Amino acid sequence: MAELVYPPVIGMARTMFKALDLRFDIQGTENIPRRGGAVLVSNHIGYLDFVFAGLTARPAKRLVRFMAKESVFRHKVSGPLMRAMKHIPVDRKQGVDAYRHAVKSLRSGEIIGVFPEATISQSFTLKTFKSGAARMAQEAGVPLLPMALWGTQRLWTKGHKRDLGRNHFPITMRVGEPISAEPGESADSLTERLRARVQELLEAAQRAYPVRPKDPDDTWWVPAHLGGTAPAPVQPAGH
Repeated sequence: MAELVYPPVIGMARTMFKALDLRFDIQGTENIPRRGGAVLVSNHIGYLDFVFAGLTARPAKRLVRFMAKESVFRHKVSGPLMRAMKHIPVDRKQGVDAYRHAVKSLRSGEIIGVFPEATISQSFTLKTFKSGAARMAQEAGVPLLPMALWGTQRLWTKGHKRDLGRNHFPITMRVGEPISAEPGESADSLTERLRARVQELLEAAQRAYPVRPKDPDDTWWVPAHLGGTAPAPVQPAGH
């Protein structure tokens, strides 16, 4: 079927990025396969992350179908757009249908986008990864594509007002080489390897980020371990 909605939406996003004068630093897009299924896995620090993560597939002329919480699909504006772009709604209480839908799409050659932390990390550090992305990749026989983004939290994130002015914010993204399961490897082991790789990419993106907070009131977007005032990460039970 022809893609009637997704390309114009990408065009609108690019126009918005130009209006905001965002400064992009994207590396690793050659790791996105030009054909065949794959699971694109990213950290999650802002509400617009799926828009930015999807950009990494454009040089390969691919479209990413993101798994997103079902409430987004109920919204009168975003809902019809999300469905028309063939994104996948996830009901967290009943996730089996979304999982099956994603595996079927992967087998048919689609790239599925997943945020395995499930929610935005308000500490801007990596939370625990859920194993769904690894399990889907294993079941469909496709690779995982680890990536990390940095700077998107400055535009719009949980607990802070949107800042969509012409602030010339840098947005840094890094895509790693594909990861495949070893023979007999468990989904948990694969998830651990995946998370470690996303962590490496996140640190690389942070090191490459060209600006620092301009004053003490501007430190909220920097994690505590890097000297900022973002909330400390919540430790999982048992730690």
